[in-house]
Amino acid sequence: MWGFRDLRPWYDRVAEGDLIGEVWLTGDDCIIATGPHAGTQLAALFKVESAALLGADAPAADSPLLIKVIFAKEKLSVQVHPDDKLAQKYGEPRGKTECWYALAAEPGAQVAAGLKPGTTLAAIKEEIEAGTLEQSLNVLPIKAGDMVFVDAGTVHAIWPGSILLETQQNCDLTYRMFDYGRPRELHIEKSLEATRLVTRAGKVAPRELADRTVLIDVEYFRVERIPVNGSRTSESLRVAGEKSGLSYLFAAAGAGRLTGAGIETVELPTRGIVAVPASSPAFVVEDAGANGELDLIRITPNWPSKTT
Repeated sequence: MWGFRDLRPWYDRVAEGDLIGEVWLTGDDCIIATGPHAGTQLAALFKVESAALLGADAPAADSPLLIKVIFAKEKLSVQVHPDDKLAQKYGEPRGKTECWYALAAEPGAQVAAGLKPGTTLAAIKEEIEAGTLEQSLNVLPIKAGDMVFVDAGTVHAIWPGSILLETQQNCDLTYRMFDYGRPRELHIEKSLEATRLVTRAGKVAPRELADRTVLIDVEYFRVERIPVNGSRTSESLRVAGEKSGLSYLFAAAGAGRLTGAGIETVELPTRGIVAVPASSPAFVVEDAGANGELDLIRITPNWPSKTT
């Protein structure tokens, strides 16, 4: 109910029924588009090829990350996500820590990430009942290129005006605190249980390296922006000392192509995503756009033991 009917020019999709708020790129039900597993759901592929996809050091066999693009025409609910421990208490495999990378933003666009200092759980409950919860939210202006970290337990909200690339633990669990009177279920008691009054949420400063920009590198995920400049080898996409593992290549702008000896050419369309398995042979990613505009985002899972 807060999404768009027409996603063009971002995606060639017009809603026929309900509005569209999210484009899921690596959801369990997403369909493999090319190669020998074309037509297979992503979750099913992980069940039979987890070692080939994830590598030898992965602590779990299922898909670790859910990556999606969020289109908010209206305000999303004020919500909070549980951490792993709380999610498992209620029978879920994992919680949800996430981050938002702003692909585009209108002047004045904002998001909310965290609570103002001094806010208490009692005050939150009173403000939910009074409809004034927004006054306790930590509101951030957002522009294209900003990265916002939202760790589990953070009270947060996405407001209109930006298009966000969201990377998160592969979990669709959300506790709604407040929804502006819309007729959807609220989860007030669970959301209060999940809430941390102080978290690490907020904007993350980019870290410039010689051959890439690290947008965020925390537990569960690392997101990088990598210049291609015509072409780039698969080996050069990895950082020094990085073990072979799963990665995703997302074309934030422009288009790419993956080629290599003995592999079928893979097209990377604008705002499309390619999964690169741990067992992938060597390849080259080429800028396939007419104007040399490939804006390549590389996303890799970080296992919890690799907290940085």
